[in-house]
Amino acid sequence: MKAILVLEDGSYFEGRAFGYPGEKLGEVVFNTSITGYQEILTDPSYKGQIVCMTYPHIGNYGVNSEDIESAHPQVEGFVVRELSPLVSNWRAEEDLHSYLEKYKITGIEGIDTRELTRKIRIKGAMRGGISSVDLNPQSLLERVLQSPQMVGRNLACEVSCTQPYYFQEEGEVEIAVWDCGVKRSILQMLAKNNCRVKVYPVHSSGEDILKDKPQGLLVSNGPGDPAAVIHVITELKKLLGKLPIFGICLGHQILGLALGGKTYKLKFGHHGGNHPVKDLNTGKIDITAQNHGFCVDPDSISDCCHITHINLYDKTLEGFRHKKMPIMAVQYHPEAGPGPNDAKHIFKEFIDLVKKNA
Repeated sequence: MKAILVLEDGSYFEGRAFGYPGEKLGEVVFNTSITGYQEILTDPSYKGQIVCMTYPHIGNYGVNSEDIESAHPQVEGFVVRELSPLVSNWRAEEDLHSYLEKYKITGIEGIDTRELTRKIRIKGAMRGGISSVDLNPQSLLERVLQSPQMVGRNLACEVSCTQPYYFQEEGEVEIAVWDCGVKRSILQMLAKNNCRVKVYPVHSSGEDILKDKPQGLLVSNGPGDPAAVIHVITELKKLLGKLPIFGICLGHQILGLALGGKTYKLKFGHHGGNHPVKDLNTGKIDITAQNHGFCVDPDSISDCCHITHINLYDKTLEGFRHKKMPIMAVQYHPEAGPGPNDAKHIFKEFIDLVKKNA
């Protein structure tokens, strides 16, 4: 079956449909990871986005029920150079095409993903649409141009849990997780560090969290524009200084905003598993997994925070610590899922911070 991908600048790519036949709109971004497509597909931070994999051969090891970051795929659409016709892995439970079809995710293969990636690098992330039901570029473009921009979108409310729950009920330290689209790998890392982990919906109040007397708070990753998650920013301000707080990805940005900082949109974002981040305190460089389209302006928080990490690709902010309060945050994903494991030590640093302030 034929399919088409149209970008908001009017350019389009013709290819073959896979997954669920239909039409999906979203912001088109590229991911540079070689493996880990299942974790990428199920990462809630990709809500509202069509993901293009730069690695050309995708689907060769199938999918399984273990390597997921949420209950189902979160991407709007999926773009690959070649969908593997064969699945060869002892852990595979089904093929990628069937998996996406089951969850009604539309994909396109057989296009020049190098050209698409280069276009996004030059022009920036753009709105786009994949369709196997309307192959007319002009009519699809009209719908793409009517679709919402990522700036100003609060998507955290669409991927958060709706009720509090315990991910792990036993542990030495009790950690509350504010779910803005949390990845399962983050919860697993807390559990591995002997934490009792309770997850709270994005609409929770500061009082809802404090009444359970957690020893620390983690503000999670998630999709969309951090400045649009006004409720969490407002409620988080009430918790500053009352308990140790750790922010990851969107949580890093929300913490920056709660501290009076500013965020801005990156040209094409950081999406992949090969981003070098430098720890300015130790000089050590970690290769990290990243997935974000917004960033905190370091100058906007320099009065109250120490800059702890920077991205060696573009010198953007990757981490900070408050000068007085027990607050730390990183922009990258220390839990990986997928990606290198260099930065998993960050979880121990947070747990040590919690114990120190107990």
